[in-house]
Parts: sequence; structure tokens; C-alpha cells
Amino acid sequence: MTATRVDADVIRRLPKAVLHDHLDGGLRPATVVELAQEVGHTLPTTDPDELAAWYFEAANSGDLVRYIATFEHTLAVMQTREGLLRTAEEYVLDLAADGVVYAEVRYAPELNTNGGLALAEVVETVQEGLAAGMAKAAAAGTPVRVGTLLCGMRMFDRVREAADLAVAFRDAGVVGFDIAGAEAGFPAADHLAAFEHLRRESVPFTIHAGEADGLSSIHQALQICGAQRLGHGVRITDDIVDGKLGRLAGWVRDRRIALEMCPTSNLQTGAATSIAEHPITALKDLGFRVTLNTDNRLVSGTTMTREMSLLVEQAGWGLEDLRTVTVNAVKSAFIPFDERKALIEDVVLPGYAL
Repeated sequence: MTATRVDADVIRRLPKAVLHDHLDGGLRPATVVELAQEVGHTLPTTDPDELAAWYFEAANSGDLVRYIATFEHTLAVMQTREGLLRTAEEYVLDLAADGVVYAEVRYAPELNTNGGLALAEVVETVQEGLAAGMAKAAAAGTPVRVGTLLCGMRMFDRVREAADLAVAFRDAGVVGFDIAGAEAGFPAADHLAAFEHLRRESVPFTIHAGEADGLSSIHQALQICGAQRLGHGVRITDDIVDGKLGRLAGWVRDRRIALEMCPTSNLQTGAATSIAEHPITALKDLGFRVTLNTDNRLVSGTTMTREMSLLVEQAGWGLEDLRTVTVNAVKSAFIPFDERKALIEDVVLPGYAL
């Protein structure tokens, strides 16, 4: 822990990197309202500010399944080419405005086919929207690199199809793979064939694990499925007693397996009790490769600036701590080593040289 403190204005200007952020959890409230009117979908309210408040309150249940249920309304407006193009472009522009210089956005194409789009059309459309956003952000002097993680939904039967898409589009902006959805009761190993296929094709992947389920979920994700990162992973603390690491925790730390930690989201789903006591701080101090993430910006009412500010204000973080998790994220990104190295040396480190 360091003594150097930073104020909100400094945090807003810092370069940021986010590895765990869902496209369908980060729409602008006003966009949801407008698109819902176009497609005839009924929302809890048509006032953007009230809708943003509704999302945060509805997700603040302490239950992952209820948290996921709030996605009904964002997904409803992401079933057409127009809806996907707009939400993907705005996604990038919102990150750029928040000081994000590298991001990996994840979504499950199978959830965007109700309007008649084929899986490949969904991916092509999202990539087009992301590219438009990156071009506008660069033109505005706030460049951001965005890679895509395609998700399979672990409680459904199309995970292998999503993995095939990740292989097919890996040279068109897709940088990796994930499985998402309700964790407890839907073990990652049920989709082992998909992960074996990804390994054979040299496509990296992360797995949601250790959020709503415990060490067995983390062990399965890493030692059976072969994940290179862990989505959330907060329950790795179950294998740490009085600062002493068990074998699984030691494996995660010593092999630099990145933990994609999302403090505000974890409070909402009951995976953590407070920002001050969130495992991200203790794990960072124990030498784990922790990264800081938003998970779902609309649903959690958050941004990377807000997540950083909360840790500074409530967990005593300083500039060095924020730099550490940012460098960790870029080091663990699913892009080539030379690109990661250039981002760290040319963008991230200079941005923290205050």
C-alpha cells in the first residue's frame, strides 16, 4: 500500500485499461429509451435518468441471477443491425471519454439473433460499430484500442458455436473467448469440447469463475478447461488463510493468472461486502495479478474513473496502486506481446508520470 493519493480530476485523466466489460451491460440510458420506442419494447420508465436509477437499484439485489435479469431491456434493443451498430459505436466513445486506452468488450452473439440476424452477421455488425467508434475517438484525439471477446452462455447449448465464431473472426477484431451466465449449477467443464477446440486453434480464453461459486469453479476453469484468465475470481480468497496461500491460490499468483475484478458489480451480486474490504486490495498486496474492471457500466452505474475513485476513497489506494492494476491489465490482454509492450511503455507509464 502506498501513501500517494490522487484526486478525482487526476483520476479522470489517467490512462485506463479494462478487460471485463459487457457490451449489453453498458448502453447509454437515453439510447435504450430511443431504441425501445423504435422496436416497440416496453421499459420500466422512458425517462433516461429514471431508467439509469432503475437499473442500479434492480441490480443491487445481492443475487447474480437477479442481476443478470436486468439485461432483458438492453438486449431487447440490440436485435437489429441499426441497434447493434449504434450501441457498439457509443460503447467505444464512452470508454474514450473515460480515459480508457485499451478495452476488451464481451458479449454473447446468440443473445442478439431474435431479430433474424445470423450469428456471423451479429459479429460482423458489432465489429463495424466498434471500428466506427475507434475511428471517431482517434479523430477526437482520444484513441482507444478495443478487442472483442465472444461469449457462450454456459446454461445453454450453443457454446461450441460461439467458440467456432471466435476462431473464424480472430483476424477481424475478435481477440478471445469467454463463457458467461449463471455460474452455480452450470460448470465450465460441461463445455470442455469448446475449450479444447480453442486451445487447438490457439485462441485465448477467460472464464467467469469464483464469483457466484467457490474454489471448485476456479479449479475447473483453470486446471480442467485451461483458462488463461479468471472472470472475477474473488473466491480465490477461500484458499488463503492468514496470508498463507493454498495450492490453488499459489498456482494463480505464481503463474500470473489475471483476476478480472469488478468491485461495484461484486457488491451488487453479493460476492463482496464493501469496497474497503473487497478482496482486490488484499490480493494486490499479496502479489496477485489483479485487474480493475467495470463489468456492466449501465447496470452497475459505474465507469473506470468511478471504480478507481472508490478504491482511492474507501480502500486507501494511491497512484502507484492504480498504475499497477492498469499495467496488469495490459500485460494480460489477449493481443500480441509487442502491442502490449508498446501500450505500456508509450501510453500507460507516461500517463502515470505525474
